[in-house]
Amino acid sequence: MAKPATTDASLLERTVKVFVPQPCYDEFFVKFNFFEVNCMKVVLSKCLGYGIILGAVLVKLPQIIKIFQAKSAKGISFISVLLELIAVSATTAYGFAMAFPFSSYGEGIFLVLQTTVIVYLVLYYSNQKGGAVLFLLIYTLSMAYLMSPLISIKMLALFQSVNILVVILSKMIQAVANFRNGSTGQISVITVSLLFSGSLARIFTSQQETGDNLIILSYIVASLCNGIILAQVLYYWNKKPKED
Repeated sequence: MAKPATTDASLLERTVKVFVPQPCYDEFFVKFNFFEVNCMKVVLSKCLGYGIILGAVLVKLPQIIKIFQAKSAKGISFISVLLELIAVSATTAYGFAMAFPFSSYGEGIFLVLQTTVIVYLVLYYSNQKGGAVLFLLIYTLSMAYLMSPLISIKMLALFQSVNILVVILSKMIQAVANFRNGSTGQISVITVSLLFSGSLARIFTSQQETGDNLIILSYIVASLCNGIILAQVLYYWNKKPKED
């Protein structure tokens, strides 16, 4: 038996409204005013936001595969990756607690999962298998607390403020390690490129969807720092690492 046409139309309307929320939906499809500037910005922001989330599903997979294939995490700073995990965890928990649109922070969930795997692998391939398991346990409990009603918004806002310094520290530690090694080791150019472009696009989407200065500033800082790492990856592309 065929589905009623009204059901299909309703499903299509709900799908379109994910990217074209009210009142822009009426502006575009009732008034047929397709050139309303504010609505054009909203739609662009939504499309970028969900595009970033889609990209984030696999953004660090090239990095994970590279570590697996090499059976080594050489060139990847454990402290840098751990701080990066703390930073993205704080941003994700803050966005969730503030009830921001999912399109404005959803990629954080996938970045958290993939960065957790990378931290685990760095420990595992550094012959710290017990430490890797302990890390998973502690981090899981910590994240459960951050995403629960037990923690206050003020505390999460404080974490987000400190988060900006954590982002700078994490990336600069990696940048210094790259400089000293004369190589970027197992760092994936695909992953770094996607992180750079994603954080850059997030400056615009955060302005449109949250208006939160803490979030906007954190993405500006992240873009600058990711840009430095990307520049190093490109610079050291065919250079041999320094001998110990």
